[in-house]
Amino acid sequence: MAVVSPYMLLVSNYYKQCVQLLDCLKGKVVSEVKLQGWPCRMCLIDRNTAAVQVGVRKIQMIKVKDNTLTKDRELTVSDGVFGLTSSRNSLVVSYVSQPWLAVISLDGKVLHQLGKSGKSQHFKYPDFMCTTPGGSVFISDNGTNTITKVDASLNILQTFTSPLLQEPLGITAVTDDQILVCSISNHSIVLLQPSTNTMSTLLGEDDGIEKPYSLTYCPDQKKVYVASYCTETIKVYQVS
Repeated sequence: MAVVSPYMLLVSNYYKQCVQLLDCLKGKVVSEVKLQGWPCRMCLIDRNTAAVQVGVRKIQMIKVKDNTLTKDRELTVSDGVFGLTSSRNSLVVSYVSQPWLAVISLDGKVLHQLGKSGKSQHFKYPDFMCTTPGGSVFISDNGTNTITKVDASLNILQTFTSPLLQEPLGITAVTDDQILVCSISNHSIVLLQPSTNTMSTLLGEDDGIEKPYSLTYCPDQKKVYVASYCTETIKVYQVS
């Protein structure tokens, strides 16, 4: 998911093989574009352009204009891409084959990489990623139950772990020092504060959280959108 305006939410629909634009006030889909493959991870490059991972080797650019979605160009990558975020007008992608990370330009050129040589054993299953307002990238790894912070050149800055973090998946940045993570096995949304290396439960089962898979944050409305595993609903939470 990705917030494109205060009341418009972009959603990748894996089983229907499409990307949808959801009007959160009316609670309905206002635009949809079909894809040749199964879309999964998504990020915004800017307010009018999204990048969507489709299958394992393709990234589809989607244009958002006047509440209408259209397909733009495609980017083919050399390996099986999984995680995806944007940083400084480039894409940060994670691969699961070794696994490794790369920063690639919007025309497909590899700018930086981490772990492809096999020398880095830092990751096992780097899955979801997000970028903070300050440009740091956070990666959830549900193989190691960790969150890793890297800079724009993929230098590892910090690694975080906690008993609260069990199979971390979706991750989104509220601020540079407030990172929200889906802990699917704990049925909770965890708040990570990198400056103090602490984690706490923001939302849990008492709040209706069950197997959270993906989430995103709307800064204008101060709302968190949460999608759970194998459901067709998105829950909305007001946070301060």
